[in-house]
Amino acid sequence: MRFVIVTGMSGGGKSTAIHMLEDSGYYCVDNLPISLIEKFVELILVPESDITKVALGMDVRGGEAFREVPAMIDSLRQKGVPVEVLFMETSDQVLVKRYKESRRLHPLAAGGRIEDGIKREREILSGLKEKADYIIDTSKLLTRELRIELNRIFVENASYNNLIVTILSFGFKYGIPDDADLVFDVRFLPNPYYVEELSPQTGNDKPVQDYVKSFPECGQFVDKLEDMLTFLIPGYIKEGKYQLVIAIGCTGGQHRSVTIANELFARMYGKGNYGLKIFHRDVDKARKSFVPPQA
Repeated sequence: MRFVIVTGMSGGGKSTAIHMLEDSGYYCVDNLPISLIEKFVELILVPESDITKVALGMDVRGGEAFREVPAMIDSLRQKGVPVEVLFMETSDQVLVKRYKESRRLHPLAAGGRIEDGIKREREILSGLKEKADYIIDTSKLLTRELRIELNRIFVENASYNNLIVTILSFGFKYGIPDDADLVFDVRFLPNPYYVEELSPQTGNDKPVQDYVKSFPECGQFVDKLEDMLTFLIPGYIKEGKYQLVIAIGCTGGQHRSVTIANELFARMYGKGNYGLKIFHRDVDKARKSFVPPQA
């Protein structure tokens, strides 16, 4: 038996996660009254039941009784029920944007500001989040990336840590990313922009990669950065961090930062017990604004 409680912030992707688990063969029930949950568990745990995978959606729509959920989880676990808690997290900024775009009301806003409803919900969910086995932050997660994470945890039964690492290339001329945790400046490397045949290309193209990597400083930098991240990431996991954005910038976000980000991603991929993503924020922007350098 695998029994998963799917909960988290309203607008954080709980319903999407439940639908994905249902597609993966889970028997799913959403928003079951809190008072019926223990009885529901008794029914699915009978020996002759052919249900072996269950996902139960729960959120603050359960009213004041929802505050009893952490204690209920403890009770079920003490009885030997293999309860797992999946918590869907999202930043306040993204939640506000999603609610405004969908024109839906936050369940706790009560006709007031969305921000107030979010704040109240976080307070109610704080105890439940502490009991979560898995925390997935969907603030910058694509639907297909969420499906991959859920499949890895609940279908492939792979080991999982909550940390998702994003390697992000960017151009300083367009501003430092607001969500960056670590920022590295690679403008000390020679700029391919001033090589005529390389200017219109990007760090996703092999000629640019070969040019940037031809300088010893490039390899030395990536070696040192990889070594530092190998040291830091286990500490972030231990402290419960679930989102780490490593931003690598050059002038326009087209050549050097993209090359370094790609190289770092290739080195880190599959080496740690964490999710790994890569995103080039300004590479298309730089291509569109390309102006051939003056002779």
